Amino acid sequence: MKVLFVGPSLPDAEALAGPDIEIRAPACQGDVMQAIKDGATAIGLIDGQFELVAPVWHKELLFALSKGILVCGAASMGALRAVECAAFGMAGTGRIFEDYRAGRRIDDGDVALLHAPAELAYMPLTIPLVNLDATVAEARRLELLSEDLCMEITRIARGIFFKDRTWKRIAEAADIELPRLQSVVRRAWTDQKRLDSLALLAVLVKGEIGLPPVLKSWQFNRTSLWRTMYPTSEQ
Repeated sequence: MKVLFVGPSLPDAEALAGPDIEIRAPACQGDVMQAIKDGATAIGLIDGQFELVAPVWHKELLFALSKGILVCGAASMGALRAVECAAFGMAGTGRIFEDYRAGRRIDDGDVALLHAPAELAYMPLTIPLVNLDATVAEARRLELLSEDLCMEITRIARGIFFKDRTWKRIAEAADIELPRLQSVVRRAWTDQKRLDSLALLAVLVKGEIGLPPVLKSWQFNRTSLWRTMYPTSEQ
């Protein structure tokens, strides 16, 4: 069984995944362990919860890897965890993952956004910086915006809290007419999270991915906290 944790980055994942992949809601602490208990042979992590609940614990991912389970991440929290756990065998894919791995991105908040619940198809309510940067770069490539204005938009966007970052708010702060900015966005919109999510979905479907170099020898450490939380987990 293959399990994919995803939400706003690819809201139509279930329609695209096919019968071999079980789609589950954005992961929080304990969800990866539940997937292992349910018999997962491969785990894809795209979206994760982080504000009102404990986020996916690195130890859960390491435990899965120690059991020989393929674990890969992309697009959002999955990209972050893939970089953090790459030395232990977690795979990553997509531009966002590569940007974090190369140090071109360092702030976890670049992938954060406010979105509606699952009942409303995780409709995005704000703009994550990874999508904004990709869109602004495309607008520059298409010569829809000057280089100076692109730099100003990206600078301003980084000063706006992720829950408030909308094109309207950016237009106001950059002193750009909103209809003009909306017209540019319509032509240049690049949903980098979706693109990376599709790449990870393809990896799960085909089961083919270039695994990262792994530490020559590592063993899963059942710390006191781990034993308290998961007393029945195997060595």
